[in-house]
Amino acid sequence: MALAQAAAEEARAAGEVPVGAVLVRGDEVIASGFNHPIGAHDPSAHAEMVALRAAAQAVENYRLPGCELYVTLEPCLMCAGAIMHARIARVVFGARDPKTGACGSVVDAFANPQLNHHTTVSGGVLEAECSAALKSFFAGRRRASRAARAAARGEAGAEAAGEPAPAEPL
Repeated sequence: MALAQAAAEEARAAGEVPVGAVLVRGDEVIASGFNHPIGAHDPSAHAEMVALRAAAQAVENYRLPGCELYVTLEPCLMCAGAIMHARIARVVFGARDPKTGACGSVVDAFANPQLNHHTTVSGGVLEAECSAALKSFFAGRRRASRAARAAARGEAGAEAAGEPAPAEPL
């Protein structure tokens, strides 16, 4: 999970939601990925999807039986579907996702007995640390948004009072 957390920090550094994933087989790390749908202009560029794609390329097979996926946030329904199609044996996640989690928080995609592949799921691993990273990221975004709104109001207020707006930086 520490490697997944490091990947999440790469996402944070890129201005993306800090989610990281690592795919392993036995003791070997096959691939890792971090969340970057904004930068990639790709709604499917979740950390899990990126790691699954990289692993499939590395082993030259879209099926990844016997592999385990470690991810800092509970997978969404899209990622859960890809995990099942790849035949991942086990998913280990950190923080629970009360809005889109598909491992029990909103739905439990992996508990459906009608599906032909069953993945074992373990949640809450380093949950406090994974959750704190996400909370910190979103708190920073909210602060920046409030500051931008306040700055915009300040500029608009100055113009309305007959004062010139601050000059744009060069």
